[in-house]
Amino acid sequence: QVQLVESGGGSVQAGGSLTLSCVASGNTAGTYYMGWFRQTPGNVRERVATLTNGGVLKYAEFVEGRFTISRDNAKNTLSLQMNNLKPNDTAIYYCAADDDARTYYSGRAKYWGQGTQVTVSS
Repeated sequence: QVQLVESGGGSVQAGGSLTLSCVASGNTAGTYYMGWFRQTPGNVRERVATLTNGGVLKYAEFVEGRFTISRDNAKNTLSLQMNNLKPNDTAIYYCAADDDARTYYSGRAKYWGQGTQVTVSS
């Protein structure tokens, strides 16, 4: 089992920045695929960014160079630096992890954090 705990959400104005953090504990061998998803107010779940233990990096198109994902495997932490935030970035952001690519990339990751709210006002 893996436990994921996020922090760092909040409210900012458009153009502002936030950094989200996620700490993994437990059997972290199950966190090869690790990243951030978000659930929008319209209840749409989107994959935002992924960084595998092997260094493979993927961003959603809507990120447009504004976000940077990083992970520290020694500390079992994952971060998402978000710059130039837009109102449509408003969502609950979830840290997710899995050791199976199919379930992770389909949005059915084995492990999820509790979520952290990000609100961007215009």
